[in-house]
Parts: sequence; structure tokens; C-alpha cells
Amino acid sequence: MRIEKPILEGRLRRRYKRFLADVELPDGELLTVHCPNPGRLQGCLGDAAEVILRDSEDGNRKLRYTLQTVRVGRHWVNVDTSLPNAVVAEAIEAGAIEELAGYDSLRREVAYGRNSRIDILLEGKSGERCYVEVKCTTLVEHRVAMFPDAVTARGLKHLVELSRMVAEGHRAVMFYFISRADARRFEPADHIDPAYGDGLREAVAAGVEMIAYSASVTPQRLELAAPVKITIP
Repeated sequence: MRIEKPILEGRLRRRYKRFLADVELPDGELLTVHCPNPGRLQGCLGDAAEVILRDSEDGNRKLRYTLQTVRVGRHWVNVDTSLPNAVVAEAIEAGAIEELAGYDSLRREVAYGRNSRIDILLEGKSGERCYVEVKCTTLVEHRVAMFPDAVTARGLKHLVELSRMVAEGHRAVMFYFISRADARRFEPADHIDPAYGDGLREAVAAGVEMIAYSASVTPQRLELAAPVKITIP
């Protein structure tokens, strides 16, 4: 997926109140921007980290710029949780995800379960359904990607909802979109949210499938790269 909006380069000065960040531009101007990620972004927001901002081009928006990408070492990391869903949907439609091939229609943000919306619903001609929940994953340590990077009651709810879909006879998939290229393995972050880890194990035992892919990230492009091995200790 190509990022069509104009971008700006800058240096991160601080992130605060979860959804706000101060970024210094090359000319010294300091901007307060939207941080579109509720997680802690552990290991991503180093002091004076090089960042990319996306310009909404909307003069009426309270915060015109969005923090999109952060450089961590040699790699760019996408931190915008609004982008992976579109990238995964685009890849499915292009037949690039073998595990999710063979369906006839794809819909996004479809109501299901108990007051929930599924990121992607795949349907076949015979009525078969596959519910796909996409999780933006930014935490990587020693080439191991982990989710979540903060306690997430919402994420646990999604596991329960997917398990219900399996119980009703449908296919359900938790898709971990690793928003960087340096991960070689994925596992649940039990040390951060043990309840989520337990919930994931229960969901897998109930028949929920897990898929993890790394991503190719540049300031103006975000694409799936390769499947990543999943281990559940």
C-alpha cells in the first residue's frame, strides 16, 4: 500500500497522554501531532528518534499531522494502527496470503458477536465464513515479535468473540501484522499481559487460527513481507 498523503521528517521529542506526541522538524519548529497507537510502543520511541509524519491536508482537523513511522536501528516501524487492516485486505484480494485464499468476497468492519466489529469478513459461494481480526504488532526483542505491548481488555474480548464464531461453525483467524521487517518469530507477551496470553491459548484450543506476517516498511509504503513462525511457550 502506498501512502498517498504528503509526509514530513522530524525528531520525536516526547509522547504523552497516549495519543499525543511532540515532534521537532528540521527547521526547529515543534509540532504536536496525533499518535495513532494506544500501546506503549516499547522499544520504538527512543529519545530523538527519527520519525515520519503524515499530513492530513485538513486545515480543520485539530491535529493536522499523524505520527506514522519511527526508525528503530536500521528499520522503519509503522506505528499507525489504522493502516494494517487495509494492507491485509489488499494482500488477500491480490491472493498474496495463501492461508486466506479461495474466498469470493471480502468485507471490512462488519458487525458481529456482542457489539463488536470484525476487521475482515471473508465469504465463499457456499456460505462459508472466515472472520479475520488484525492486530498491529510493534514490539520486537531479539527478533521475537510479541503482542500485546500493554494490557488489553479489548484484545482479550476479540479472542472470546472469535472463539464464539468457531463454536458456531465458522472459521476464525487472529492475524498478527508485525509492522517491521526484523522479526523471525512471534509469541504472546505473557510478561506484559498474562491474561491475554491465557486467552490466546484458550482460543487456539477452541479452534481459532493464528497467522503472523512481517512487513516491509518505508516512509511512503507499507506491505506484507513474509510469514513468521509462531510459538506459544
